[in-house]
Amino acid sequence: MAVGKEIRGKIKSVENTKKITKAMEMVAASKMRKAQDRMRAARPYSEKVRNIATHLGQANPEYVHPFMKIHPATSTGFIVVTTDKGLCGGMNTNVLRALMSKLKELQAAGKTAQTVAIGNKGLGFLNRAGVKVLAQLTQMGDTPHIETLIGPVKVMLDAYTEGQLDAVYICYTKFINTMKQEAVIEQLLPLSNDKMREETKAAGSYAWDYLYEPDAPAVIDDLLELYIESLVYQAVAENMASEQSARMVAMKAATDNAGSVIGELKLIYNKTRQAAITKELSEIVAGAAAV
Repeated sequence: MAVGKEIRGKIKSVENTKKITKAMEMVAASKMRKAQDRMRAARPYSEKVRNIATHLGQANPEYVHPFMKIHPATSTGFIVVTTDKGLCGGMNTNVLRALMSKLKELQAAGKTAQTVAIGNKGLGFLNRAGVKVLAQLTQMGDTPHIETLIGPVKVMLDAYTEGQLDAVYICYTKFINTMKQEAVIEQLLPLSNDKMREETKAAGSYAWDYLYEPDAPAVIDDLLELYIESLVYQAVAENMASEQSARMVAMKAATDNAGSVIGELKLIYNKTRQAAITKELSEIVAGAAAV
């Protein structure tokens, strides 16, 4: 029964694959809970810093921070946040597809793009696409650290401060729930006037104003640094939570598919074995009748 032996080998192979995908699903589920807790803990701080920075953009017009200035440059910056590892469904594909759509719009407008790659998958894609990469950060592990993120991001911020970029966007996967993650591209710099109007409308018709100690430049400079750091950290935390959720769902689907394949192979094996037994019995009966 050479055919039956081959089928048994396939069943054993798929069973081994099923064990691996089941183990990966359980590991991803454990990491997902930790990543979600970290992301949710960072959200309130990130939102508050975003709101205060937006209000400051209107409250103190006599001092304009470089991050608030609009530069007439012909290049746009993108901070692309992806994963270091694969096996997480179409998560990276979705955010990179949204990025390419944005790059095509810029190309049609006669502009170029400069990027900072956070994550190995995005770095490889940008290199293959021929997009200029100013800085990169890979192998971050399961926990993001703000001190490791500042270096690559500062390269992009310095380029914007020097007037080389007209805007800076951050591309990442936003965590909605365990089954849904959304690829988003948000404007990081300059502070969006649309966002300012939305915040002012939500707060009421009054304008925000502040008293600064020791002076406005010192306070606003430090605050906007925290603004950038918190938004980048939050984006990476959201991306990591999305990664583990997407990987858990993908591995569960792979485990279920492996179970289906095993069932089909066992059915084929039993049919083949039964056919072989029937053939042998027929030969025995035919031989007995001939005698």
